[in-house]
Amino acid sequence: MGTDNAHAGGFGEVSRVRGIVFEYLSLGASVLGIFALAVLLVYVTIDAFDLANASPEWLLTYFVTLVVPYLAFCLYSANDRTLTRRTLGVLGGGLVATAVVFTAIETVVRPIPRLTWQLAYLFVVALPLTGYVTYVGSRGRVGQVGFGLLGRLIGGTAIGLALGILFLVFDPRLWFLAYTLGFVPAAAAYGYGRLRSAPRAITAAIPIGLLGTVAAVALRSVVDTYPTTVLIYLWTLAIPIALAGALVAADRGGRIAAAAVGGAPLALAAAVGLFGEAAGLGIGGPNALLVLTLAGVPTAVFLHRVADVGEGAVGLALPVLLAVGALAGALLVEAWGVPAPDPWLNGMFVTEAPSRTPEDAGLYPAIVGSVIIIAMVALLSFALGVGTSVFLEEYTAGSGTVGSLTRLLQINIANLAAIPSVVYGLLGLGLFANLLGLGFGTAVTVSLTLSLLILPITIISAQEAIRSVPDDLRRGSDAMGATRWQTTKNVVLPEAFPGILTGTILALGRAIGETAPLIMVGAATTVFSPPSSLFSKFSAMPMQIYAWAGFPQAEFRYGVVAAGVITLLIILVGMNGTAILLRNRAERGH
Repeated sequence: MGTDNAHAGGFGEVSRVRGIVFEYLSLGASVLGIFALAVLLVYVTIDAFDLANASPEWLLTYFVTLVVPYLAFCLYSANDRTLTRRTLGVLGGGLVATAVVFTAIETVVRPIPRLTWQLAYLFVVALPLTGYVTYVGSRGRVGQVGFGLLGRLIGGTAIGLALGILFLVFDPRLWFLAYTLGFVPAAAAYGYGRLRSAPRAITAAIPIGLLGTVAAVALRSVVDTYPTTVLIYLWTLAIPIALAGALVAADRGGRIAAAAVGGAPLALAAAVGLFGEAAGLGIGGPNALLVLTLAGVPTAVFLHRVADVGEGAVGLALPVLLAVGALAGALLVEAWGVPAPDPWLNGMFVTEAPSRTPEDAGLYPAIVGSVIIIAMVALLSFALGVGTSVFLEEYTAGSGTVGSLTRLLQINIANLAAIPSVVYGLLGLGLFANLLGLGFGTAVTVSLTLSLLILPITIISAQEAIRSVPDDLRRGSDAMGATRWQTTKNVVLPEAFPGILTGTILALGRAIGETAPLIMVGAATTVFSPPSSLFSKFSAMPMQIYAWAGFPQAEFRYGVVAAGVITLLIILVGMNGTAILLRNRAERGH
């Protein structure tokens, strides 16, 4: 019997000790890795925002006017007295502990460069605590409303600016055609689906819009003339008014309110663009229309939904709270004459071109290049990766000659994922730049090269997601008479979509930071103007940061490079956050 084994106790003791040792070694390695990354990010942030020169009074002012009200909002949303007491205890106790430990280290060991105990408290105590309280507060109804509104305002603006950058290389014909062939039919399909309770029309709205945009790109070269700017705005102004009028005419159960919510921001956006362009106010142009539409419409719809539900309306004050806090801090600092830092990452840095002078250096052309490149890479790698994985998992045989070839192909795909990026750069140089003649350093060459780089990762992650779908769902769909394609489209892909997005997020995170393939295909380290076409000379943020790192001035190697790294991280986090939101929504849908 197992209990009579004389070595059972000793073996169990040895296993327990080894398990404990392994557990603590794993914990130590994780903590060490996170600590090293945190120190790096702290110093990059300090350099980018010049926090080393921030006075304690400046930090205290913004902590009181911005951080404390934000924490109060999150605690109010959480409605947990225990959490409130612990938060106050951590803020007070952490302040004392940080000051004592930091002073002891500097006294006994050595001074810590470019770091004060106030900054250490900010990064070690205040920032992690704010993140945790934000997470807890966002789970309450008030927090959900507040962060939902804030996310729509920021997200809509960011998406509008990104789309404006994507269309930067095209002329106004594409705007007019994309609006006419893409947006208008998609909006009509969506409105018809809502009015007639037709889910298929609502589902078809996005594909119709995408197909219309693709058709606009194809037809742009054959359309020789296009309306003037004023006519474009009048057209974009007429469509929202017509849609709103149609909803009002078919008023059924509060459609008038829905029409006002959906049509007014579009009409306002078009009107602002029209009159801003006519008056020369600098706020016109398709970008203004895009930003106002993508930020205004979701915000108006969200406000309408919150008003209908009638819960958590207090959360709508969050953007106002943050704006008032930032403004109050700025006024107090200005009134008291408190010395403020001079950040490298400011409005000029993200809107100006590079310069040999550190104070005038900007990242705008490289930002445009990175956004266009990563958008093309996302489309190419997602379409090819998902299509390949679906074919390998759902349509190929598992035995026989075809099965052997499939296994050989999968082994090669797994091996391709481990090939160094510089090899893909050589492949892109020989295949796309030289053989196909797409040009050196163009967006098309760079995007195709980076798509090949991350394609194995996308395929493998999509295969794992598809493989995780239970076979019972497939068999149930087959039993109901569905074809293989219907099963794949309606059962397999919706279930696997969250996992597919996870793999795509990881793959795009690698692509956006790659430098070696860009160097190999001839991408420029520095360009001084945004591209005028997809075949213009392109640069990207990693390339520009790499170029700045080689400059002899210390301001470039620390401040400007740090600002570029923070900008790259912000764009990467924003892109990943959007994909994560889509994944979470897909998971909640199932």
